[in-house]
Amino acid sequence: MSEHFGTLSDGTQVHRWTLERAGVRVRILSYGGIVQSVEFPDRDGRTGNVVLGFADLDSYVGCPGPYFGALIGRYANRIAGGRFPLDGVTYALEPNNAPNSLHGGERGFDKRVWDVTPVAGGVRLSRVSPHGEEGFPGTLEVSATYTLDDAGSLRIAYEAVTDAPTIVNLTNHSYWNLGGSGSAGGHELRLDASRYTPVDADLIPTGELAEVAGTRFDFREARKVGTGYDHNFVLTGGVTQTPREVAELYDPASGRVLTVTTTEPGLQLYTADHLPAPFAPGDGVALETQHFPDSPNHPDFPTTVLRPGGVFRSETVYGFTTR
Repeated sequence: MSEHFGTLSDGTQVHRWTLERAGVRVRILSYGGIVQSVEFPDRDGRTGNVVLGFADLDSYVGCPGPYFGALIGRYANRIAGGRFPLDGVTYALEPNNAPNSLHGGERGFDKRVWDVTPVAGGVRLSRVSPHGEEGFPGTLEVSATYTLDDAGSLRIAYEAVTDAPTIVNLTNHSYWNLGGSGSAGGHELRLDASRYTPVDADLIPTGELAEVAGTRFDFREARKVGTGYDHNFVLTGGVTQTPREVAELYDPASGRVLTVTTTEPGLQLYTADHLPAPFAPGDGVALETQHFPDSPNHPDFPTTVLRPGGVFRSETVYGFTTR
């Protein structure tokens, strides 16, 4: 089901699509590919929304920084100094997170209006990112297909092709609060990651793949997530052809459980320590499946280079249950 959601200042129309299956209802915006809401029942059967977002378009446009629920690209996370080398050429990007480039630049995929086509079980969002957009080389044809499966799991399948060598790293930036309101710091998190990528003062990886054992980054057994995290975790298994379970988030109060399965090699845990009103710091937990931050400047990291003739594919599935 689709409906008009608002109009941008240039007259562009924005629509909202609703997917519903197996007791789960998801609302998606053509603006930014945003997951506006995800509703499913708690252990007592009370349905509530478990992602942070706004009720109207103007609020999203007027508060772009935290990327609420958005589709992130061309490059999710940070690129040091807004520069990267590729085939002997150094490309300069918008330093929108000075001195770095963050989440695709000043007008990344999260601020674009996508074409939406209904597909079986959901919708396919697509757009053409022209050569030079936000400084990235190559014309990129990209799509993200959102579907609900028979169990009510939300599946996001990304795909992209290019006409020139470029870099690609796509993710969804939902903030999860399984209680529906208040702090998410008491949620319990488990991550299938024995290593993480330490960062410098600008949140750029140092290049080390450090062991989580004996540190506050050890979530191999479920424990309260707390606050103070904006770090990439190195997921067991690396890049895979099919999604495997890598994370579980549990809210003891509501009984809601979120599972994350993905083909990606990394997951950025962000505990939302800097959210604007009407939200408070720690009101959500972002679990961004991704390649590593600043990969183009770290040859030892899994590559994010896409070349003509190749196809970028990535898939992440969010499952919803209770216990």
